[in-house]
Amino acid sequence: MFWVLLLLPAWIVAATACTRLCLAAVRDAAVDSRGAGRGHDLTLYEAAFLSGGPRRVADLTLVSMARQRRLLLAHTGWATVVDPRGRDDMERSVIGAIGPEGQSRIAPVRAAAAAADAVRGLADRLVSAGLAVPDGARSVAAGVRRVRFAAVAVCVLGAVALALPVPTDVPRHLVALWFALPLALTLSCLAIARMEVHPYSRWASPAGQRLLAGLARQSGGTVDDRTYLTSVAVLGVHAVGEPDLRAAFAHREEHLEEYRER
Repeated sequence: MFWVLLLLPAWIVAATACTRLCLAAVRDAAVDSRGAGRGHDLTLYEAAFLSGGPRRVADLTLVSMARQRRLLLAHTGWATVVDPRGRDDMERSVIGAIGPEGQSRIAPVRAAAAAADAVRGLADRLVSAGLAVPDGARSVAAGVRRVRFAAVAVCVLGAVALALPVPTDVPRHLVALWFALPLALTLSCLAIARMEVHPYSRWASPAGQRLLAGLARQSGGTVDDRTYLTSVAVLGVHAVGEPDLRAAFAHREEHLEEYRER
C-alpha cells in the first residue's frame, strides 16, 4: 500500500509544524506573563525595529538625517553626506556605509546599515527586554507560515495518494479520510492561532506589539518632527510626505538587485 508511505510524511510535516507553532506561542506567552515592557518607553529606533526589523531602522535613520539636512537623498537614488559627524551609533553606521567618498546609492547603504553592529545591539536589547522575538525562525509568524506550508503539503500528498492505484479492499474515501486528519490538525491549529495570537509579527513580541499600538495612538494630534518620524518608524517610507524624498526611496529596490549582482 504505497499510499501509507505518503501518509507518514503528511503526518510528520503536519505534527512538526503545529508543534513548533505551539512552542513559539507558549514562549511568547511566558515572556508576556512576566510583564515585559511595563514602564518602557520606546525610542524611535526601537519602534522601527519592532515594526519592520533592521531595514526599517536604516530607513528611519536615512529619513531623519535627510530632514535635518545632514544627509542629502537625491531623487535619483543617491545618498550624499553633508555632515560627517554622526550623533549616535545608527547615524555613524549610515555614514560609514556611504563610505569615504561621501556618496553612494541608497540600496547598498541601507543593506550595510541594517547589518551593522548598532542594529544587532538594538535587537539584542529588545530581545532581553522581552519586546522582540529571539529569532525570526522561531517566531509565531514563522510558525504560522510553516503550518500553512504543511497544510498545502498534506493536500498535495493526499492528491498523489488518491491518484495512485489503491487496493480493491481499501475504499478511496477511506484513504481520503486518513489524509483529512493531518489536514484538520493544521487547519485547526491555524484557526486557534488566528483567534489567540493574531496579528502575527516577525519582529515584535506581544508586549512589543502593545507598546507599538500605544505609540501609534500617542502620535495623533499636532504633526511635529517626532510625530513624522514616528510614522516613518511604524509605517515605513510609505509615510514619507516629501515628493523628492519619496522619489529617492523609489529607486531603492530598483538598484538593490544591481547591488546584489556585483
